[in-house]
Amino acid sequence: MSQAETDKTPRTERGRRTLRKLLDAAAVEFGEKGFHEASISSITRRAGVALGSFYTYFDSKDALFRALVADMSQAVRVSARSAIDPTMSPLEVERVALAAFLRFAREHKEIYRIIDESEFVDPASYHMHYETIAGLIEQRLKAGGESGAFRTGLGDVHAWALMGMNVFVGLRFAVWNEGARDPDEVAALVNDLLAHGIVPHAG
Repeated sequence: MSQAETDKTPRTERGRRTLRKLLDAAAVEFGEKGFHEASISSITRRAGVALGSFYTYFDSKDALFRALVADMSQAVRVSARSAIDPTMSPLEVERVALAAFLRFAREHKEIYRIIDESEFVDPASYHMHYETIAGLIEQRLKAGGESGAFRTGLGDVHAWALMGMNVFVGLRFAVWNEGARDPDEVAALVNDLLAHGIVPHAG
């Protein structure tokens, strides 16, 4: 996962490792207890960091939470980007991006609780998370339209609809994980829906 943006960005490798420990510990703490029940002292204990050192990196629990949402949002984008190959067709890109997200969510189930809670703890972070991802999807859809792989005229509504589908597919098949369906199988089924729709075509 990439380094979160903070107002106190560490300048040394040791500082970056400490920040990483705090963010990882915060993901577990907020994921298990939620924002209001989580405590700075518990997070620092999980991280193996002195309580006083916390304030070297963050001014408050709220600041840590904002940094964590940004960090996890970036990690979602990196997981998708790292799975995409420039030689892939636009439709294949959507398949591998979803499969990568499903794997990420399966390994980091806490992301759903943390992102959902950010709607109330820090609405700006919540909006930024979804607006950024929807923007990337919209760019891919428009590029697909320009190449002739997708129909033209796809825009923000289509991007948000596709993102919404992916979010709930992730909830059911990565977080709830009942039956442990293979991410590639699930992504292929969603991809087939994108390719062929749900209305039968004559001929």
